[in-house]
Amino acid sequence: MTLQTEFNFTLPRGYVDSEGNLHKDGVMRLATAFDEIAPMKDPRVQSNPGYLAVILLSRVITQLGDLQQVNPKVIENLFSVDFAFLEDLYRRVNELGHNKISVTCPECDANFDVVAGGGLGER
Repeated sequence: MTLQTEFNFTLPRGYVDSEGNLHKDGVMRLATAFDEIAPMKDPRVQSNPGYLAVILLSRVITQLGDLQQVNPKVIENLFSVDFAFLEDLYRRVNELGHNKISVTCPECDANFDVVAGGGLGER
């Protein structure tokens, strides 16, 4: 059995860059202990503990569309639904070790897993 360390995702809305390009597909890697410890020294986190999530996500998202780099400014400019989606994905893959959600079909009562981050709820 191999350990999955990277997880593909599709943002519900997507990040719009300064040129108007939409970036929705990305990759998040598992966090390391250093990823969670290092931001505590950042003055933005020290003055506003809520900023920790911004720094953490910018460290573990290794790809977002065609962007050269995902930095805190990119995370700051995400739509709130995308930010919440990524926080949930981060928690799911780092605490549970997977990005699956167990669901039950409302019509036949069958239980099955779906992959979170696969573009569920796209319009």
